[in-house]
Amino acid sequence: MAPKPTKAEKKIAYDAKLCKLLDEYTQILVVNADNVGSNQLQNIRGGLRGDSIVLMGKNTMMKRSVRMHAESTGNDVYLSLIPLLVGNVGLIFTKGDLKEVSEEVAKYKVGAPARVGLVAPIDVVVPPGNTGLDPSQTSFFQVLNIPTKINKGTVEIITPVELIKKGEKVGSSEAALLSKLGIRPFSYGLVVLSVYDNGSVFSPEVLDLTEDDLVEKFAVGVSMVTALSLAISYPTLAAAPHMFINAYKNVLAVAVETDYSFPEADKVKEYLKDPSKFAVAAVAAPAAAAGGAPAAAAKEEEKKEEPAEESDDDMGFSLFD
Repeated sequence: MAPKPTKAEKKIAYDAKLCKLLDEYTQILVVNADNVGSNQLQNIRGGLRGDSIVLMGKNTMMKRSVRMHAESTGNDVYLSLIPLLVGNVGLIFTKGDLKEVSEEVAKYKVGAPARVGLVAPIDVVVPPGNTGLDPSQTSFFQVLNIPTKINKGTVEIITPVELIKKGEKVGSSEAALLSKLGIRPFSYGLVVLSVYDNGSVFSPEVLDLTEDDLVEKFAVGVSMVTALSLAISYPTLAAAPHMFINAYKNVLAVAVETDYSFPEADKVKEYLKDPSKFAVAAVAAPAAAAGGAPAAAAKEEEKKEEPAEESDDDMGFSLFD
């Protein structure tokens, strides 16, 4: 029988494994593992098998290994992981798409009962309806101020009741009632806290951004750059078209007020001398467009009628032969 490895040997093996993963993978998900059982974690490992590896361990060991690897390789980008190793966390090393891996991890959440002293991650609301409990169980509802009535020999809740609020600790009465009703209000699984990608650390909400969101944010940035450039008269690629238009307006205004002129300014001066020309031009443009449509339609009808005018002689005989 092989001897069991000592604590020192286990630490050396863990350091070697973590350093190897840091060299092979550039993408890491830092996940919270509170209330996650061993069987659940094993299922997550199986679901991610192929392009991802889940590594758990003590924070002090992980920080030590990361720091030692950064010193040995001279690559300080790994040090950005150290501030993230706080609480009951683990690391998911992956070569796949970060969003897809995050969604896969979220699939393995399991329901859990409300245990006494547990901090509620969500609001717990007891729905109205028949509980299936006999009238002797009404004491639980009375303690929690839940309105009930007896219907067909069982206790029925009249209105929905917010039993526990998010952030509150679960009391013994709440836990006992939820257990009797068979309600498992909470669900637990690995929760992505941070994303590490080639030395950059960002929030997991970034993974939910779509191409439309990126285009919208880029457009907002361009508009802000344009506004700033115009305000301080600093030429940029985004502000250049607006600057040219503004410059043309200024030159046109100078030409209108002085004897200097150019072809475009001559038209404006004519309109200013005789505004009726502008009215005629404005009416003529849509009329020309509307007049062109019937003419085009007539031509199409003529083309369609041409085949109908073909003689029967084309078939080698006439009706009068």
